[in-house]
Amino acid sequence: MMKPHEITSKSFEAIRKGIGEHNFSEQELSLVIRMVHTTGDYEYAENARFHPDAIQCGIDAIRAGRPIVSDTRMAQAGMTKARAEGCEVQCFVHDEDVVDEAKKLGVTRSIIAIRKAASIRPLGIVAIGNAPTALMEAIRLIREGQLSPELIVGVPVGFVSAAESKELLIASDLRVPYITALGNKGGSAVAAAIINGLAVLTDRDEVKKIH
Repeated sequence: MMKPHEITSKSFEAIRKGIGEHNFSEQELSLVIRMVHTTGDYEYAENARFHPDAIQCGIDAIRAGRPIVSDTRMAQAGMTKARAEGCEVQCFVHDEDVVDEAKKLGVTRSIIAIRKAASIRPLGIVAIGNAPTALMEAIRLIREGQLSPELIVGVPVGFVSAAESKELLIASDLRVPYITALGNKGGSAVAAAIINGLAVLTDRDEVKKIH
């Protein structure tokens, strides 16, 4: 019987072969493989987009132990490798002050949670896997200089504003590197897979063999 890590390695190898020809760097490909592995969906090999500096900025943020902010508890719980590297992973969406402020203003909790994240300095990574409103608010705050992450992972899922929020992320020229996946696909598990993949890349031996 194969051990769990052997099953994972075999799966990654099969996905790499299944992707075939591509234009990703080896480091980018390692993250795409994790997206496909998490979802069972090869479309991520077509839709994944990386800012040229995204991988290195993500690696540097995790190596430095910078905080990571997620928009869901599911993604927060899934970022196990980043926590193992010493990063605190935070999610504010269920905080009492966030819930109260969202009710008062008549906006989503995800918007208020991202505003709360703006108080974190330095901030390593903002990882959004669920709420397009969170990604749009993050873009607005970055433009205004109120939010300063070293990397933004924007993979919200859904049929209302998800695709548009990702297009906005790419088109906004924020001077903050990004990782995203075009269209309506995404999710908390995808966001966690990307962060965990970056955490794996902080190991220089893993960078050499990239699986």
